[in-house]
Amino acid sequence: MTGYRACDLAPQVEAALAALPVVAVTGLRQSGKTTFLRSQPEMAGRRYVTLDDFATLDAARRDPDGFVSGGEPLTIDEAQRCPELLLAIKRAVDSDRRPGRFLLSGSANFALLRDLSESLASIVRAG
Repeated sequence: MTGYRACDLAPQVEAALAALPVVAVTGLRQSGKTTFLRSQPEMAGRRYVTLDDFATLDAARRDPDGFVSGGEPLTIDEAQRCPELLLAIKRAVDSDRRPGRFLLSGSANFALLRDLSESLASIVRAG
């Protein structure tokens, strides 16, 4: 198995996180989004959760506002699995527009969610 090779997308995502409260990385399934989020050095120091984990997904559905609360930067992988989080993120950003608060990833259909344009400040496509 080969080691992780830095992604050309990293500077764009890093710049977006420095300027915007919410950034989304979308792309086809198996295009390397999760590997990027977990392996890119610029993403270190962020709390990482994946909604592929059933307990985490359940917690997000039960209390979306509580799930996204907290001061540390949060990366939510497979965010399309819990659309309820988008409104919770919107409410959180409405009260605190600090850059880099949320980094979301999801499959290509994630970008088609109706509330996405209201909730996200930037969409960066991977793949």
